[in-house]
Amino acid sequence: MNKRRQAAEETKKKIVDAAEKLIAEKGFDNVSVDDITSFCGVAKGTFYVYFKRKEDVVQDIGYAYFSAVGEEILAMKESGMAEKLRRYSEKFMHGVQRCGIRICRQWIKNVLDPADLPENYPSKYEFDVAMLENILQDAVEVGQLSGETPVETLAHLLISQLYGMMTCWCMSGGTFEPKDWVGRFADEQTERLFAPYIKKN
Repeated sequence: MNKRRQAAEETKKKIVDAAEKLIAEKGFDNVSVDDITSFCGVAKGTFYVYFKRKEDVVQDIGYAYFSAVGEEILAMKESGMAEKLRRYSEKFMHGVQRCGIRICRQWIKNVLDPADLPENYPSKYEFDVAMLENILQDAVEVGQLSGETPVETLAHLLISQLYGMMTCWCMSGGTFEPKDWVGRFADEQTERLFAPYIKKN
């Protein structure tokens, strides 16, 4: 990466990090583009080099963390499928709690009302399903899952369950710890869901 590209990536990250911090503290509707740019020390015009609207930043907050989760799971070459699925679920919920209720509520809103999504952006839900499909397809290709595995269906089922936990957490105002539930969910539901397709060594 050349210096100009690296500087651009660093500036974009500063904007995203500032937006994440402010929205987590104050809520999406209480944070303006001016607030974000003042907080991170960039000109307002610079914001619009990278994003058309404030909504774009919220999507990027999710994409950055969850892309890294996908890459981490794909790199677990020596791990079994059950371990990968548990790790994915745990990291997913860690990301939810890390980003906070206010940001998660905006992701959910964008799924329920995609008209608010930035142009050419998938919803966070679509992004997560595609990421998990990629992980499952890789498992098929390396022989951890059978060739008959319904990758798309299983990806939707698992992400729907995780989104259910995230939504309940948001609706409760954070009165329970999702990370306390995700281990039990992985043990009781995820393994059962995938058991018919996991190849035995």
